[in-house]
Parts: sequence; C-alpha cells; structure tokens
Amino acid sequence: MNHILTLYTGSHCHLCDQAKNLIYPVLQEAGWTLKEVNIDDHDDLKQRYGIRIPVMAAPDGKEKGWPFTQGQVKQLIAADE
Repeated sequence: MNHILTLYTGSHCHLCDQAKNLIYPVLQEAGWTLKEVNIDDHDDLKQRYGIRIPVMAAPDGKEKGWPFTQGQVKQLIAADE
C-alpha cells in the first residue's frame, strides 16, 4: 500500500494552510507523504470539491473534509495501514 495522503486544496486558501500545518506532524510521525492537489487546475475536481476544500483522501478512497483534527487524520491513515 502506498503511504500517500492526498490533500485537495485551492489557491489563496487559508483553511488549506491550516490543514497542512495540522496534517504534516501526523504524517511525519507515521512515515507518510502528503500529495497536494490544487483543484483550480482541474475542472472535474473543482466541480467535485468546490467549496468543500480542504479535503484529505486516503489511498483507499476514503475522504474527510474540513474541519478535521489530528486524531481524525490518524484514523484515516490507520485504516489504510
């Protein structure tokens, strides 16, 4: 299983910055990598996520939109271990 958590973000998104600051320590501790995808570059993702960003997605397809806690990040990635 790849240990990459995807974070869907947008330009000038202060909530996305908050989410990254919350996610990074959890992923670092778990040995995971963060892949950031800016939805502004993809019409299909803009339509799918729009005002819901930031949204994190595990490799198994499970997603959690903002707001989330470090505990919820841990739960999302633990299900994928």
